[in-house]
Amino acid sequence: MRIVFVGPPGAGKGTQSQRLVERLAIAHLSTGDMLREARQKQTKVGRLAEEYMAAGKLVPDELVLALVGERITSPDCARGVLFDGFPRNVKQAEELDAMLAERRMAIDMALELAVDDEEVIRRLAGRGRPDDEPRVVAERLKTYWGQTRPLLDYYRGRGILETVRGDGTIDQVFARVLKAVDKRAGRGGARGSE
Repeated sequence: MRIVFVGPPGAGKGTQSQRLVERLAIAHLSTGDMLREARQKQTKVGRLAEEYMAAGKLVPDELVLALVGERITSPDCARGVLFDGFPRNVKQAEELDAMLAERRMAIDMALELAVDDEEVIRRLAGRGRPDDEPRVVAERLKTYWGQTRPLLDYYRGRGILETVRGDGTIDQVFARVLKAVDKRAGRGGARGSE
């Protein structure tokens, strides 16, 4: 399965994505991790990306897509991939779909981990990091929703969006995630309870 995992900062995506890739035995593609690894290995894309990263600039979409294109052909991606942190907007989603189509692949599902903004602010405020103060978090959420609402609409329009509530215990949320994945994979039936 190829899954795009979407959720606001503080929704618990990191915890849930790690559990999901272990359960499904699929590759976890975090573009941030991939960029750092490519830079360290000094691949062609890594060397190009390094110029932007060293200057504190965002790496252009075409370089990120080239990196993703290299990565998805790796043997560990044969069983499936969880895209984490990419795509971030509709343009990236369209480009990812086109790139996958060239390789006779497609996104099987977009999984949204939904958490109310108030809950996100409460969760992040408890971490005590400088960028987690309520004013900064509110700005991050504004940016997130500005980019993400259209992305969710894009995947909803393609009929592959599944939304899972991110409230409750880690196990409760994971049971909902598995139920959504099973539904999309055509296995039916829930694992665990809501």
